[in-house]
Amino acid sequence: MITRKRLATGACALLAALSVALLPTGAAADEPAAKESPKVELVLDVSGSMRAKDIDGKSRMSAAKQAFNEVLDAVPEEVRLGIRTLGADYPGNDRKRGCKDTRALYPVGPLDRTEAKTAVATLAPTGWTPIGPALLGAADDLGKDGATKRIVLITDGEDTCGVDPCQIARQIAAEGIHLVIDTLGLVPDAKTRQQLACIAEATGGTYTSVHHTEDLAGRVKQLVDRAADPVVTPVATQGAARCEKAPQLKPGLYTDRESFGEHRWYRVDLLPGQELRASVSVSADRAVNNDYGVLLRAVTLHGREIVRGSEAGDGRTDVISTGLRYPKPEADDGPGDAKPAAETVCLQVSNSFSAPPSVKTTPGMPVELTVDVVDGPASASDIASFGLGRGWWLLGVLVLVGFLAGLLWGWLSRWRVAVWRTN
Repeated sequence: MITRKRLATGACALLAALSVALLPTGAAADEPAAKESPKVELVLDVSGSMRAKDIDGKSRMSAAKQAFNEVLDAVPEEVRLGIRTLGADYPGNDRKRGCKDTRALYPVGPLDRTEAKTAVATLAPTGWTPIGPALLGAADDLGKDGATKRIVLITDGEDTCGVDPCQIARQIAAEGIHLVIDTLGLVPDAKTRQQLACIAEATGGTYTSVHHTEDLAGRVKQLVDRAADPVVTPVATQGAARCEKAPQLKPGLYTDRESFGEHRWYRVDLLPGQELRASVSVSADRAVNNDYGVLLRAVTLHGREIVRGSEAGDGRTDVISTGLRYPKPEADDGPGDAKPAAETVCLQVSNSFSAPPSVKTTPGMPVELTVDVVDGPASASDIASFGLGRGWWLLGVLVLVGFLAGLLWGWLSRWRVAVWRTN
């Protein structure tokens, strides 16, 4: 059956190729639009503390400007880049005004390197450190289209406005716009390191501590280049409390948010002769209690469990993952050319995380679910459980080997005793 499907698929592909070759050139306008260019926003701290001269004998602001010039020269052509500042304009003591001091210095779009460098050259250390508002402004600058989006935050201190930027980063991540925030701390203290690491973890980004101009330029270049690399963009979805109301998923990569101790359901259709492969990862983007786990179950519509995968941990972790495989046997040939019916498989994702009372549990933790449907094994047996899956094959081999080893050892022992008696 699988062979017939492959032959049919090959024939269709050949016909499609011939049809495209015979089309007039004007038909190219009907082709799908090219993938959107990646977007990057560099968010630079221009607060008063950037005057400190502790990076290679010069001020933090001078080191940042030098690094920016090198980065702007190396930005790939396909990247749409923007620059946002925080603390660059208001030098006074009014906290309310100081905490609104963030603006787009260079708009996100095709890069004019000379214009961007000129804008950066005008900056001077000035005011407060409103990291949270700057992150919200940068997220708005990047928009909510399907492009790959990345914020690179460069700062030398923690937020001075009383708003937890880590919580703001979680809110941005919960919007499902697939925006990653990377943070770089210039000569950071312990509190700054902790806050910047939390911001990065909340969105799947990275944190880097910087003490030299060369390190700053090199790391920002690396992050901009990473944004230009082609990646699979996850599809935002929302699991349901019951399988009957769960979203129907096709093969692909999906993201969701799950509260502490929650169960979420998703559905996948599986034809006879196909194999379902699914995996799930839950990120601990905040402090959690010890002893936790994640469970992924495949269940029928009637509630019968088919197969499960689980993983447990203890102590600090960034992510915990598990997966499963379910091959559906080929159906017996029915009357005529009746198409075999698909089976609806319910996927349940559960976690046993808990958090200390001081930790906010909203929004939920990031969940990444991968679903793949491939051609199943040639035989109806569960090849996914062959060997270590359920242990029967391995157990049988061990029993047989042990039996043969016992016979051989007994024969050798009797032979040695007989030789000893003879001598």
